[in-house]
Amino acid sequence: MLAAITGINWGDEGKGRVIDLVAEKADIVVRYQGGNNAGHTVVTGSGKYVLNLLPSGILHPDVTCVLGDGMVVDLEHLAKEISQIQESGVDVSPRNLKLSSRATISMPWHRVQDELEEDRLAKTGTAFGSTRRGIAYAYSDKYRKKTLRLGDLLHLDKPYIQARLETMLESKNLELAGCYHQEPMSYPALLSWCEKQAALFAPYICDTGSYLQRSLENGKIVVLEAQLGAMRDIDYGIFPYTSSSSTISAYGPIGAGIPGEQLDHVVGVLKAYSTCVGAGPFIAEHAMPESWMESLRSAGYEYGAATGRPRRVGPFDVVASRYGLKCQNADKIALTKLDVLSKFDEIPVITGYRQDGVLLDSFDPMIDLDSCEPVIKYLPGWSSGISTCRSWNELPENAKAYVSFIEEQLDHEIQFVSVGAERDQYIMKGEWL
Repeated sequence: MLAAITGINWGDEGKGRVIDLVAEKADIVVRYQGGNNAGHTVVTGSGKYVLNLLPSGILHPDVTCVLGDGMVVDLEHLAKEISQIQESGVDVSPRNLKLSSRATISMPWHRVQDELEEDRLAKTGTAFGSTRRGIAYAYSDKYRKKTLRLGDLLHLDKPYIQARLETMLESKNLELAGCYHQEPMSYPALLSWCEKQAALFAPYICDTGSYLQRSLENGKIVVLEAQLGAMRDIDYGIFPYTSSSSTISAYGPIGAGIPGEQLDHVVGVLKAYSTCVGAGPFIAEHAMPESWMESLRSAGYEYGAATGRPRRVGPFDVVASRYGLKCQNADKIALTKLDVLSKFDEIPVITGYRQDGVLLDSFDPMIDLDSCEPVIKYLPGWSSGISTCRSWNELPENAKAYVSFIEEQLDHEIQFVSVGAERDQYIMKGEWL
């Protein structure tokens, strides 16, 4: 079986939690795009883990994790992440972690470029809200053919690799010195950095596409783990406030290294309310007073797992979610953090947008979203804790009515509902994977 776990909205939907659950039955979990700008939080009996590069399946000892072809990999960050999780007692070795030889390396200058450009744009109020981790610059250089892939680290003694290093270094020094007045990097320093990374990661690097193909042919269960959500997709998101890769499920097999395979299932993850990290239009934050949003942010501890920044929050957005579901082509839906809404006497839901007096019920990322006003419907709250509920019938009637209303608005059944952060705090409703 090949399944993808994807975000329906702006990211931060709780994909890590869902992947952790699905990984209990999986053999392999694969990251297929993005880099260490991801932030997946998983709470287990042994503690809370924030994962940026490592797939959430790494917390399961019998699961093999893969960083796929479509990723950009900051090897310095990966080394730190591996070290931290090992200190927590989690095994990470070439036995259970494989790095695609085709994945792109995030070079030392990519993070520097990201920080410098965001600082420059911030002075004019036009910053993109980047994580400052160099992701856009790594992808840009991938398509400019001015970076290395992980497999190149295995051939640093070859003249053709050394020639490429010299060429890309010359180009980068021109950019950094000419545009940002930075000190140039020397070739010996660059080669030394590459050799250090090769010494650390050579045992992990392999042809992961062939490994995944053989695994599927042998009946293994493979789960593809997405970063961010549909609204941050480079093609279908709210451009230019997007990630620099495809967050859409259809890209999953390509980014994983198995482009000829078809997905058996797509799990779309929604949060019971709306959240957003980063800049760009976000209609939901205009729906309620700041006091309401701060109360929601505090109740849900809405701070970015990758950045620590306070998330922008608002009511559940039906319009944006319909669009995200269409982009992801999800056949299963997981709804997370329903328990956070337990403190509210009434719960707002965005059912439409109004622009220049015209009612809109469909989402179009190409229009001036900042000029849209949310249309709100209020539903009764349940004002009681639900974290101990383990079946649909145990939920308060108003909580069930809230979930049912979302199902009606999206024209899609919700199969999974989380009612707390712990691994066992969820309800299965309908047929799951």
